[in-house]
Formats: sequence, C-alpha cells, structure tokens
Amino acid sequence: MNKITLTPGKTTLAQIKTVVDAPELPIYLDKRCQADVTKAANVVDAVVNAEEAVYGINTGFGKLANVRIDKSNTVQLQRNLILSHCAGVGDLTDETRVRVMMCLKLLSLGRGASGVRWELINAIEDFLNHRITPVVPTQGSVGASGDLAPLAHFAAALMGEGEVIYQDQRMPAAVAIDKAGLAPIELVAKEGLALINGTQFSTAVAIVSLFDAWLLANTSILSSALTTDAIMGSTAPLQPAVHELRGHRGQIEVAAVMRAIMRGSNIRESHRADDTRVQDPYCIRCQPQVNGACMELLRQAGGVLEIEANAVTDNPLVIVDDSHSNGGHIYSGGNFHAEPVAFAADQIALALAEIGAIAQRRIALMVDPVLSFDLPPFLTPDPGLCSGFMVAEITSAALMSENKHLANPCSTDSTPTSANQEDHVSMAAHAAVRLKKMNHNLTYILGIELLCAARGIEFRAPLATSDNLQRLVACIREVVPTLNEDRYMATDLESAATLVKSDIATVANITISLPTLGPFNKTSAA
Repeated sequence: MNKITLTPGKTTLAQIKTVVDAPELPIYLDKRCQADVTKAANVVDAVVNAEEAVYGINTGFGKLANVRIDKSNTVQLQRNLILSHCAGVGDLTDETRVRVMMCLKLLSLGRGASGVRWELINAIEDFLNHRITPVVPTQGSVGASGDLAPLAHFAAALMGEGEVIYQDQRMPAAVAIDKAGLAPIELVAKEGLALINGTQFSTAVAIVSLFDAWLLANTSILSSALTTDAIMGSTAPLQPAVHELRGHRGQIEVAAVMRAIMRGSNIRESHRADDTRVQDPYCIRCQPQVNGACMELLRQAGGVLEIEANAVTDNPLVIVDDSHSNGGHIYSGGNFHAEPVAFAADQIALALAEIGAIAQRRIALMVDPVLSFDLPPFLTPDPGLCSGFMVAEITSAALMSENKHLANPCSTDSTPTSANQEDHVSMAAHAAVRLKKMNHNLTYILGIELLCAARGIEFRAPLATSDNLQRLVACIREVVPTLNEDRYMATDLESAATLVKSDIATVANITISLPTLGPFNKTSAA
C-alpha cells in the first residue's frame, strides 16, 4: 500500500486504523466523489447570487440567524465565524487524533451535501500529506451544534490563522504553510460553517480510544489466563458447553482463547485431581462473562462510530435536485447533534472501567496469602522485611477507582447554550476525551497484573505453565527482572505499562488468534 484512499460512505474502522498505524502514507479522498461535491457547491453559489436568505450562507449564526448578511460580506462572514469560534482551552489534542479528525471531515464533505468547493478538499489533503497538524485544544465543545471550538481551530489553520505542529515544532500556521510551499485558503459562502458544524472531533477522539481499548481488552485475556494459572485456578468454568448455553459471542470467544492459551500447562494438570477448593472467586470463574460482555460493548460502540465516521453532520445540508431552479434544496437540520457518539463513548468507558475492575480483583487475589493458594504474602520470598507488590496493588486500586468515577455517563448531561437556541446538547466531546485517560489507567492496571502473575508463575516452579504463557512471562522478564527483594517500584510499573501499550501479544509471539473488533453487522450507506 502506497497511499490511503478514503471513500465517503464506505470507509471502515479498519481503514481508519491504517491512518493511525501508518502516518507516513499519503491520504486522499476518492476523486469519484468530486462531481457530487461540485454540484452541491454550485447550489450554494446559486443561492448567494439569488440573494435568498439561507441560514449560515447569508445570515448570522445560532441565535443571530435572523440577521441578514449582505452578499458583499459573505466571505468576511465565514472568516469571522471561524475566528470567533476559536475559543477552545485546555490540554492539546494529540496529533494522531487530530489527523483522524481531518480524515473524517474529508469523508463528510466528500458526500456532496455540504456545498464546499473541491479546493477545500485539496487544502485538507495538503495539510495531511505535508504533516501540518493544527493545534486543537480538547475543551470547548458541548457536542452540538457540532464540535464548534475544536473544529474552528482546525479551520483557522487552513486559513493561516492559529498554530500548528510542523516538522515536530509548534509554530504559527501561516509560517508552516509558507515553509511547506502551500497557500492559506480563503473560505467562501457556507465553507466555514461546513468545517465547524459536525461531530468529527468527538468521533475521531472516540475512535482512536476505541482502538486502544480493544488492544487492552485482548491483553486482559492474556493477563487473566496468566493469573488463573498463577493462583492454580480451575479451567472447568472455561468449558465450551458452559458458554454455548448462554450464547453471547464475546463470552464464547474469551473462553475459547483462555482454553487455548492455557492448554498444556503442567501447573493446571498438577491440581486437576484432589484439589480441596470447590469453586474459584468470581474474578477467576467469571472472566469470560465479564470480559466477553465488555468486548461486545466495544463492538457495539464500534458499529456506531463507523457509521458516524461516514456521516454528513454539518448544517444546513445541500440536497442536489436538478429539477429545482437553484439545482437543489438547502435544508436546516440537526445531524450535528452528537448523541450517538456520546452514547458510544459512554459504552467504551463502561467497558474500560469493568475490564479494570475485574483485573484489579485478580491482582488483589494474588497478593492475598489466604486466597492465592499458597503464594507468599504480596508475592515476595521474604515477607515482612520486604513488601513486594503490596503498594503496587494499592496503585491498581487507585487507578480502578478513578476509572469507575470517569465512567459516569456524559450523555445524560446537557446544558442550554447560545441564548437557549441550542437548548439540548450531547456532551460527546467530554465523553470521548476522558477515554484517553481511562485507557492510560487501564494500561497500568494490566501491567501490574502481568507483573504479579509472572511472579506467581515463578513461585510454582518446577511446575511450568503452558508454552504460550511461558513466552509471555519471558517477554515480561526482558523488560522487568524478577522481584526477589524490594527495589524502586515505579520504574517496573512504567516498563510493564510500556510493554502493554506495545501490543504484548505480538511482542511475546503468542500463537493464539485473539478476537477482532470488526467487521460490524451494520455498515454505513453510500
């Protein structure tokens, strides 16, 4: 693959993942949509020349929609719109998420219902392919009327206003544009509104976090299997018949992966008979039910976000109709309301919180000398003199608790804005932005679990775990040595988290296929 071609209405999350994983590839919108884009732009031109009052083209915005703007001021109107809406604050959105946001805006404009010129499409492509990334603050959107402030910062950069990241340096957009040999674009009627009305910020931030969440969900299957063997847990609850009787896809898949990855463990075989324990705690026995349900929730969110990635979400919309005198109709609507994105982001948050909650209980189980089936207290060979993983477990509890707090729904919140014209909003941006922090927390929780489980497996020597899990332990030991006596713990936790983020299944050469996020049952319409 030497380039990425985005096809409006048909782009999948898998293709968007390529944008994330291969930032060096040039990105272009499928040129087959150029004719439709141009037809819609011609409709806008006809409206401007006919001096018909149409929202956002020759009127004010929001509560000021009843203020008529003279034809001579339509270009100034768009410029003023963008600059006045550059009111974002707070931490900056990372470059990956901004680039995905720009790609989603291309997909939306490419559907031919926004009334923009093809030159605007080219300008966005130029930014992407010259690696000019607008500086976009994370705070300022309430999820309707679109992600106004974040998208305005992006639009301003195209105009040569605001700041960007170029050649790994933060600089004025005008300077970067000049260095890249480009020219700023002057927005004409409707184009400023088309750029900032939409859900592309919330959707892009949620999608990238979904990709990270799916990696962590798969990692949790590996860590849970390693923990199960470390505490000499039973594999009876993983039997296929148990899960087929319930029927949930995610549950069935998680159980199957755990069975496969634990197959051949001498530790498991050593206590298959004459084990005095009747049942393991829920954090061991119910792993497929919990992790499987979380993965299904992530898949549901993925299906919604894939549709939204291809959606036209600005306002008003241009519907081309050759029978009309202007070549089409312009309708005011509400596609900018990001309620579907807010719900999807809330679902992702719930899944992240629950994956972390059950993982933390497995950590607590391993450090407990009573419940861990003869593992030493806090997984140290010299308890008392050494504290082992005592406070690492406390750290995991703190992170788990924070994620539970962050998982409170954002979609149920709303506040009226714009003098009550925009009186119900989605808070999708809040819902999406917090996912990055939750993924960060979960990365450390799973890293701590892997460290504890690896140490537990070592305490079972000379009994050995399965081949796949032995490779997992060896991978962990390449970055974190065995904890025989207390040492500065924070470095170990950082190294484990870095390993988790690097896709430990691939690094450890795990031979078992893990569940995939898509494709989804529902696909977007062309």
